[in-house]
Amino acid sequence: MPVTTRSSQPPTPQDPETLPAETASAETPSERPPTAPVEPDEVANPTEVGESADPTEALEPAKPAEPTQPDDPNKPAEPAEAAEDSEDSEPDEPAEPGEDAKPTEPGDDAEPVEPGEAAEPVEPGKAAEAAEAAEDSEAAEDSEAGQHAEVVGPRGIRARVSYWRAWRGRHPRAARVVWWAATVASLLLVFGALSMPNRLFALHLSRFVRLPGEAIIGAAALLALPRRPRVALAALAGAALGALTILNVLDMQFVEYLGRPFDLVLDWILLDDAQSYVADSMGGTVALAATIGLIILVVLIMAVMALATVRLSGILVRDTRRATRGTLIAGTVWITCSVLGVQFAGLPVASDQVVNSLTSEARRVRATLQDEATFGKVARSDTFGATPAAQLVPDLRGKDVVFAFIESYGRSAVEDPGMAPGVDETLSTSTAALTKAGFSAKSGWLTSATYGGSSWLGHSTTLSGLWVDTQQRYRTVMASDHLSLTKVFQKTGAWDTVGIMPGVQKGWPEQKFYGLDKVYNAFQMGYQGPKFSWSTMPDQYALEAFQRLEHGRTDRDKPLMSEIILTSSHQPWAPIPKMVGWDELGDGSVFEDIQADGEKASDVIADSDRSKKEYGRSIQYSVTALTQWLERYGTDDTVLVFLGDHQPISRVSGNNASRDVPVSIVAKDPKVLDKIAAWNWTDGLKPAHDAPVWKMSSFRDRFLKAYGSTPHPTTG
Repeated sequence: MPVTTRSSQPPTPQDPETLPAETASAETPSERPPTAPVEPDEVANPTEVGESADPTEALEPAKPAEPTQPDDPNKPAEPAEAAEDSEDSEPDEPAEPGEDAKPTEPGDDAEPVEPGEAAEPVEPGKAAEAAEAAEDSEAAEDSEAGQHAEVVGPRGIRARVSYWRAWRGRHPRAARVVWWAATVASLLLVFGALSMPNRLFALHLSRFVRLPGEAIIGAAALLALPRRPRVALAALAGAALGALTILNVLDMQFVEYLGRPFDLVLDWILLDDAQSYVADSMGGTVALAATIGLIILVVLIMAVMALATVRLSGILVRDTRRATRGTLIAGTVWITCSVLGVQFAGLPVASDQVVNSLTSEARRVRATLQDEATFGKVARSDTFGATPAAQLVPDLRGKDVVFAFIESYGRSAVEDPGMAPGVDETLSTSTAALTKAGFSAKSGWLTSATYGGSSWLGHSTTLSGLWVDTQQRYRTVMASDHLSLTKVFQKTGAWDTVGIMPGVQKGWPEQKFYGLDKVYNAFQMGYQGPKFSWSTMPDQYALEAFQRLEHGRTDRDKPLMSEIILTSSHQPWAPIPKMVGWDELGDGSVFEDIQADGEKASDVIADSDRSKKEYGRSIQYSVTALTQWLERYGTDDTVLVFLGDHQPISRVSGNNASRDVPVSIVAKDPKVLDKIAAWNWTDGLKPAHDAPVWKMSSFRDRFLKAYGSTPHPTTG
């Protein structure tokens, strides 16, 4: 670009008092006489990229009218400072070779000048007036005597902004450090996001020393664009990269807690459940602060990533020839490594992590959308949909049947070396106690449709006979006429049906699908004791309330079918209740001291070893409470079916744990267990390692057939 400057000829001294005030205040740069344009064939030597030319180099030496002191803060930025100020900024587009510089119009602020050729001087009187006005304005702004300063116009505001922007010229060393720090941070952010995996266990340094192909393609695209489209594309790509980073973090957390990646279509509703979980576990204030912090963090991630990509794009085009050569070399290296299968630390050097992530997300979204129609048809088909009431579970007529789910009761509790000893001892002790009370038990394994959470998916899979592994499928099933296992008993008209739901704290429309005549939620069982983290009440109290409100009634003319959801083994497994005398339960106030003396959720939730220990203790408590209730209140006609809904989170169960959960059937009447003898389940409450493993969705049909139900299918 041609070098431009103003004339710096010294003005002829004039008495300031002879100048009208209106002239000094109203004078603007556009009113100054224009300087003469340079000849088209006289092109100045361009300065280095990113630096401004020093106007004094093109002029005759001239002494300033009134030099300021070096440390004077009101001193305007020198040309060298302007050059430093523009160092971070992107250089203007260079003119094509051989193209002449165009002279500016007379109204422009600056004119191109040949090196060594003096610009045409402005009128001395007007230059003096402008200098005088500028000095008066700055003196008024910086007055320290408490005098009332005049309102600064737009020129004063621009001057102050220019002064602060010129800090790089005043502090060149600090500016250089900041420039390099910002550039390195931008590189780390962008390359880290391009290489970031979506699994927590895959976060290793070797993941971040690969060559991302997306970076090479992005560099080529940016180099091919003019300035404005380039900046827009860089900002958009950076924001998208920030969004992908957030999605990868969500995938990590969902795999950690639920054993599956985040579903872009269905899982947003679970974020509200997560907030409720934090509020119940650690308090509403913590939940609110965490929510606000996460929102701010999401905005910051996307904004900072956009700024980082824009910065790198600006640096990239400073030397397009060198940048193009580097991009071609990097592309060649990437292709070579990809073709030859070059690896580092067991991973391909040529990385396409972003492409793979986006492809996987697109496939999941497409599968989710397609599954809605497909599963809707499956839900309308039912093996027992048209079975007459008289042909449903005839072999259980007259029995009080209880279906109980123990939260997070999985195979790991029974077989993991860190937890199994205590849990196995509880199962053995409980089996012996039940045998002494006249009960027998058989146990096996079911493979749950969910993992680490979303317990309602496990409940609905077990009772509907359908594989309900997503929120969309859950909504489809709940809105259908598919016959649930519990609704079978209501359909016969031979049972009263009731639900004990201590975890339900709001409206529960699922009551209709499950065929429950009456549901007791967390506020309808008379509990006045403390909450135990997420759990609204101890399992022992919930079972005692069930006995008091329904199972122990003597005025009933029908047997009772019950669905009970126990919650004391719900994460974060702190604090955990302790068993008290059944006659001491009262309204639950007896648990005040137990809750106060228990572990703090915040101390356990992030510690894997403590989480394992407390999880095992919670399973021991829930199993003990349930089996003691059966010993105490069970009759010859009581049939108890209890199982886990899913495994605990991977931080407790391990990254490679199965989805299996124990299931047991307990009864005094030997005929009840004789009906399932062909299942080859293990005697007692602890299933053998090699006991049969079924999909959880198969349990409903097997159970109905075992107890005499006749299939009469309906089709979708």
